[in-house]
Amino acid sequence: MTNDRGPEARLDAQARVVGPGLGDVVTLFRSSPTLTRAAVARRTGLSRATVNQRLDALITAGLIVPAGEATPTRGRPASHFALNASRGVLLVADIGATAMRTALCDLAGTILEEQSEAADVTDGPEAILSFVQELFEKMLSTSGCDAEEVHGIGIAVPGPVDIETGQAISPPIMTGWDRYDIPSWFARHYTCPVFVDKDANAMAFGEHRRVHPNVADMMFLKVGTGVGSGIIADGRSYRGADGAAGDIGHNELPIQDEMEPPLCRCGNTGCVEAYAGGWALVRDLRAEHHDIDTVDQAVALVRAGDPTAVRLTRRAGRILGAALADAVSLLNPRVIVVGGQLAQAEEQLFAGMREIIYRRSLPLATRDLLILPSRLDQRAGVVGLTLLVADRIFAADNIAKIVAS
Repeated sequence: MTNDRGPEARLDAQARVVGPGLGDVVTLFRSSPTLTRAAVARRTGLSRATVNQRLDALITAGLIVPAGEATPTRGRPASHFALNASRGVLLVADIGATAMRTALCDLAGTILEEQSEAADVTDGPEAILSFVQELFEKMLSTSGCDAEEVHGIGIAVPGPVDIETGQAISPPIMTGWDRYDIPSWFARHYTCPVFVDKDANAMAFGEHRRVHPNVADMMFLKVGTGVGSGIIADGRSYRGADGAAGDIGHNELPIQDEMEPPLCRCGNTGCVEAYAGGWALVRDLRAEHHDIDTVDQAVALVRAGDPTAVRLTRRAGRILGAALADAVSLLNPRVIVVGGQLAQAEEQLFAGMREIIYRRSLPLATRDLLILPSRLDQRAGVVGLTLLVADRIFAADNIAKIVAS
């Protein structure tokens, strides 16, 4: 007589067989090209029998595969194993104010397909997410994959996000997005986990993991159309109690001798972004009789040495420096990474930032502080999303579901 207690009971049974340490084993394979059973036992501290049990479960699930043989010193060679990066794919979309970048990646985080398109986030969630889905479908088709092979989805948006629900909460520039259920929208098309985060958090995570893995405390300042920041504290993303940490773009900043603070896109006046965001630079250059419409055109003027553009960019840098100075004293980051379109005006923007940060922040906090341009540049968001999603799908609870399926 068959006693099938259903998928939940089978999952519980599998979890008991696999037990603690499964996530630790997968984490090792994510950071190592190949490992032997003995190496896994040595690095995890698990017994040889437990390692064999964990590896057998992962091999049966197709997450770990044989990867050749080691050179023997005596006796039979030890079998090597590796993460099966081709077992499935991840889909990510870094949605900005005026553009988006999407990517399809393998389970190791290698980007296999990538696209960048203009998009106005104020068109609303239905229009923007439908466009994202079109790009996802195109990349899946090009790579020969289907929706069933998607193990995780990551979405970044230019506003504060409740990390538990995946909803943007009162985003200043995202018309129609407030509390919109982004994960449920993608559940129409996929059965995998959906992770949503603020764009600057994703950028900070990507830059930290790929470029500055040995820096425990850092900030990422995004200066594109708008202004935002992400924080890495003690080697981990810091989002605060509710996911609102780092949103400096819409903090009010009094400017000396400013007769009337400018109106921000969020509806308030005197925000950091209203002075120093890319859209504000375009506004001010147009007021100075420059016929431009985009942030890229403004940056081109700065790089060409236009006196007005250089002056305004240095001023923006000083305002950003003032906004960051208190954060430097409070958080004491070792590195501030600056990304976004305005980071291309590095010489002028960074000069103003450094001037104010080093003048106003605590001497101990700036003693070894580095202010650097992003090395991942426009790909920081999609790289960070890929790693964030991979961390989530390889967490112990989700691996147990994969193994039991």
